[in-house]
Amino acid sequence: MKTILTTFGFTLFALSSQSQNKAFTFQEAQKQGITISKLDSIYPSGLHSDSTKAVFWNEQDEFIKAYQQTLQDLGKYLKDHQFSWGKQTKCFNRIYFNEKGKVEYFLYNFRKDEITPEKEKQFDALLKEFIKTYQFPMKAKTGFAQCSPVTYSD
Repeated sequence: MKTILTTFGFTLFALSSQSQNKAFTFQEAQKQGITISKLDSIYPSGLHSDSTKAVFWNEQDEFIKAYQQTLQDLGKYLKDHQFSWGKQTKCFNRIYFNEKGKVEYFLYNFRKDEITPEKEKQFDALLKEFIKTYQFPMKAKTGFAQCSPVTYSD
């Protein structure tokens, strides 16, 4: 039992030490050894159909509004930094927050040929800057995650 706890504790420490404000595509995260299954074992869902698995079960409406605000804040940040999509752009993201609402991981994936490599590089750089200081408006007793498809537009 002690070995399992020690190993588990080491795994948590290793992820924690790497987890400060990281933005990656899903593929980049995988190359770094960061898997959704590892992250999901540490960060439960903010919302979940099973109330025992949802961090914000009793605060669903507030959480949804806060999550939508996060995506709107990112959009405003991009616009304020002269980033233009040029067209509606579909993406899927999974964001991992610590208990204080700081972003620890922001994983994203654009559809194939949805965005140019240059535009994605610019997005990634701005996203990394955005999450350095962004604070989710809600706090929890534990870290939490939320995912969603997103359609970005100017």
